[in-house]
Amino acid sequence: MTGTLTRIALGALAISMCTAALADDTPPVLPPTTGGKLLLTGGVSEVEGAAGGGLVPWALIGGYGTASQVGGNVHGTYLHTQDYALSTYGAEIGIANRFEFSVARQVFDTRDVGAQLGLGSGFKFNMDTIGFKVRLFGDAILDQDTWVPQVSTGIQFKHNEQGDIVRAVGATSASGTDYYVSATKLLLAQSLLLNGTLRFTKANQFGLLGFGGDRSNSYHPEFEASAAYLLTKSIAIGAEYRTKPNNLSFAREQNAYDAFVAWAPNKHVSLTVAFVELGDVATIHDQHGAYASLQLGF
Repeated sequence: MTGTLTRIALGALAISMCTAALADDTPPVLPPTTGGKLLLTGGVSEVEGAAGGGLVPWALIGGYGTASQVGGNVHGTYLHTQDYALSTYGAEIGIANRFEFSVARQVFDTRDVGAQLGLGSGFKFNMDTIGFKVRLFGDAILDQDTWVPQVSTGIQFKHNEQGDIVRAVGATSASGTDYYVSATKLLLAQSLLLNGTLRFTKANQFGLLGFGGDRSNSYHPEFEASAAYLLTKSIAIGAEYRTKPNNLSFAREQNAYDAFVAWAPNKHVSLTVAFVELGDVATIHDQHGAYASLQLGF
């Protein structure tokens, strides 16, 4: 009897020890596959599809993925001036907070001006842009104890489908490639983001009127800048400025700038609205108007 009780007691002790071990053997908490960045630190989608502001690419990698994650988004943008309209839509993906790949399509609607230009009312120029960006050094979020910015370099391959028409108005080519270097500094204590971009390009009106022209077919260094201030954790205001080459005799080209408000209630959706000044576009003076962009991502 004593031996039986002893065996029962030992069995109960073993079961108790196994139960306690299983209770303590909690599975490891794995890091999320995306979404590790701070809100709004993935930027929005600029006119050619790269992560940045509305007009200017930033050194930030698109999406909310950190060094061990993947992030991305899709976007749709609409710009309406007195005489023209521009629609852009596309997608981008960021890998390991190091590489960014983007695609975008721009549709430039000449509206009633198309008839004045001899193209027909409502004539549209279509352009596709494929972009690639790589972060060279620095981390805009983590490097708060140094003045060294995050620096990235990028390339954008552009093709205008209306090749015969853009060449007829003086453009050298319907396809072109932009090269750029961006430096972005995020000052979290001051709720301030500063960005500068140096672009080498032949593009006429971002490429919507082709590349190169009768005045010049050389690459021009153009400067672009952005500044944004975080009003709250989900609302940012800012401004941008972008210089452009002036390659076509028939259509003087001027620099562009904007003032914007970006709202991101969470990491999956953001809305940007802006006032944009484009200057003269295809012989029509002083084009400015409203801009809105909706972005969905992770």
